[in-house]
Amino acid sequence: MISLQNVEKVYQTTSIETVALDGINLEVQQGEFLSIMGPSGCGKSTLLNIMGLLDEPSAGDVILNGSKITGYSNKQLARFRNQNIGFIFQSYHLINDLKVIDNVELPLLYRNMSRKERYDLSVEALTKVGLKNRIDHFPNQLSGGQRQRVAIARAIVGKPTIILADEPTGNLDSRMGNEIMDILLKLNEEEGTTIVMVTHDESMALKTHRLARLFDGTWVEEKAFQH
Repeated sequence: MISLQNVEKVYQTTSIETVALDGINLEVQQGEFLSIMGPSGCGKSTLLNIMGLLDEPSAGDVILNGSKITGYSNKQLARFRNQNIGFIFQSYHLINDLKVIDNVELPLLYRNMSRKERYDLSVEALTKVGLKNRIDHFPNQLSGGQRQRVAIARAIVGKPTIILADEPTGNLDSRMGNEIMDILLKLNEEEGTTIVMVTHDESMALKTHRLARLFDGTWVEEKAFQH
């Protein structure tokens, strides 16, 4: 489902060169739930952004769903992201002036479908995360855990094959964090969604299929778990 081959990412200024990722090789199978851990600044979010086609590698190849992405135009990248990838961020990234249902519907605006189709899919996604009764609320009327549920609904509304989650429980207390994790596990187990999650919380990582650790832009350890 996801293949990174000798991926490097280097940030250059006039006076300094920073290597964010160095020779990353990674295979994520369809239906796998992979967690990535490592200290701040080790390249975790950069790696996730490259997987999600939000950033380009300085070298190496990215292959998603069997498609080699290298050389895609910005328009092709945007279309591929919209149809195949759902994003979940630590800080939710909801639009406060839009109702919950309208926030969830946003990715569908770029698809050729009727308003009723968009509405029905959005209600379906909100039902999956337990928020069907909140469709007409605004984000600032919700708790942090509820806002993250809305963000998950927005990520899954287009039925992506891949979900990329950057610290999805990072802003939540342990109870809310476990609830969000349970939703992700259910999506993975029942719908076969491939999930890659960056986290600082080892207790969350231990619930996934495999844990990869990054240090200074390179792999230092991989561990598989039996559940």
